[in-house]
Amino acid sequence: MSALITQPVFDFLSDLNQNNKREWFNTHKDHYLANHQIMIGFADGLIEQMGKYDNIETVSGKKSLYRIYRDTRFSKNKTPYKTHWGGILTRATQQLRGGYYFHIEPGNCFVGGGFWQPNPEDLKRIREDIAMDDTELRAVLTDKKFKNTFGELLGDKVKTSPKGYKKDDPAIDLLRHKQFLVMKKFTDEEVLSNVFTDKVVGTFVAMRPFFDYMSVVLTTDANGEPLV
Repeated sequence: MSALITQPVFDFLSDLNQNNKREWFNTHKDHYLANHQIMIGFADGLIEQMGKYDNIETVSGKKSLYRIYRDTRFSKNKTPYKTHWGGILTRATQQLRGGYYFHIEPGNCFVGGGFWQPNPEDLKRIREDIAMDDTELRAVLTDKKFKNTFGELLGDKVKTSPKGYKKDDPAIDLLRHKQFLVMKKFTDEEVLSNVFTDKVVGTFVAMRPFFDYMSVVLTTDANGEPLV
């Protein structure tokens, strides 16, 4: 059963944002651990429910959650802790691409998914399919339910056109993407409601047509033959 996200979760993150230092964190470690357990329970509930709709390889809420400790080695931001809770539910097997992400932060809560940093081979294959025929992806993106849930396709783009494609290509708006992401925001009040888990699961399920399209593209060649 899913754990409800409660006001103390937001309170801890707000306090951490104002006191992002190891000394403060260490003296409030009990608050961190209590909220960590709540978020583990929340993620466990998502995994359990999403198992009805997709093949999820993330084995537990604990494995789902990203660490709150920041890696500051190569960052100008030297604050030691993240001020949000984030987690991922990864789809299982090489045939099922994409992952479901949730982000809990006061005033900035959202769920999303997609392809954050596709490797060069995958990006090339996605663009190849779009250039060949963009109607299937456009049908997914313009579907009423999908559009009402996520709005537009998000993600970084090249400024003009990718190498090998013309600026006036009919599909240039899609070909310019370097990332292929979708997102839905939630208010803090929605997150604190007793139906938030159901809303997140419904949002994740709404991503399936997008993931299903990408899974087919990334596991077949230009002729539609399965990749070895």
